[in-house]
Amino acid sequence: MKQALLGIASLLAMTLAAAAGQPDAAKWDAVLAEAKGETVYFNAWGGAENINAYLEWAGDELSRRYGVTMVHVKLDDTANAVAKVVAEKAGGKDAGGTVDLIWINGENFASMKEQGLLFSPGWAESLPNWRYVDIESKPTIRTDFTIPVEGLESPWGMGKLVFFHDSARTDAASMPGSAKELLAWAKENPGRFSYPQPPDFVGSSFLKQVLSELVADRSVLLKPVDEATFDAVTAPLFAWLDEINPLLWRGGKSFPQNYSAMKQLLADNEVDIIFAFNPSEASSGIAAGELPDTVRSFTFPGGTLSNTHFVAIPYNAAAKAGALVLADFLISPEAQAHKQDPEVWGDPTVLAVSKLDAADRARFDGLDLGVATLKPDELGPALDEPHPSWMDRLETEWKRRYGAAN
Repeated sequence: MKQALLGIASLLAMTLAAAAGQPDAAKWDAVLAEAKGETVYFNAWGGAENINAYLEWAGDELSRRYGVTMVHVKLDDTANAVAKVVAEKAGGKDAGGTVDLIWINGENFASMKEQGLLFSPGWAESLPNWRYVDIESKPTIRTDFTIPVEGLESPWGMGKLVFFHDSARTDAASMPGSAKELLAWAKENPGRFSYPQPPDFVGSSFLKQVLSELVADRSVLLKPVDEATFDAVTAPLFAWLDEINPLLWRGGKSFPQNYSAMKQLLADNEVDIIFAFNPSEASSGIAAGELPDTVRSFTFPGGTLSNTHFVAIPYNAAAKAGALVLADFLISPEAQAHKQDPEVWGDPTVLAVSKLDAADRARFDGLDLGVATLKPDELGPALDEPHPSWMDRLETEWKRRYGAAN
């Protein structure tokens, strides 16, 4: 009997320990108490000074308000953080992991979800600030590149592909309105366009944009890649790339490494058209002194890719409570309004401003989104992101065909 009681006590102790290691976002006071004193290692892209500065601000606020320390682990590729978690799981490190929160979406989210590397389903929709999230008009908040989110990641910002040009050098009326028109424009203006080299996210997104415009049946892109039909489905894309490649900057023999490098080409008058996944990016670049104040935005009337970017907590994170607190702060009205300011970052909000109280609505109403930022009704239709498998497969094929030039 004594042995049985000891066994029950031991099981109860383990259950309580497990519960203590798995904070419940629905019990927020307990989360705040557990988070105090924790250090959250936030693995996020570190390639832009304005984003790094925003995260520094967020870390200062987190420490001041909640007693939680945030360390920004600067990544050049999100896949590196995913690889850390994969290696830890393979090594049996199911607790005390080195990644507490990760900036993520698309194929990296799909990979972590498939491998069971993410913290408890539903946590994101239990955060206190979730009540402000715009789930009504932003469908990509619950579907990430066709993959159901299921509360495994918390939305952080919105993205839509938008193009930029310098109106002091090029006329807005001459800007292309589709991939086909862009090819025609490149023929008339050789050497004045390029795109970041895949697997850079912006460069790979450009490949998906062109494919989405040229593919015979767009619905096939919402399903996993079928190798039996891949060549036929992508033939229009690679025919387009073959034609435009010699017309690119430096004859398509080298490519800018990322958006920042492409932005510098526009600033240096080496190219005439660039693009980003942030409608406020041109205004943000002007505010930072990186682009001339004559830069303006344009888009394709037929639509451009749109998505949401998120933060997620690995299953073995050492500071889950602190990560929950940080994720919740990042979707607070104050943090979202600060982030949307082009002089800070310019990243569009995931919140429904109509859900906010008067004081918080005023934060957004008072924002000057910048002279180069298109209004919502000027952004054109949103095209669905293809299934995550398309990005990886397109990157592999692009490298085989064009990567040797770099």
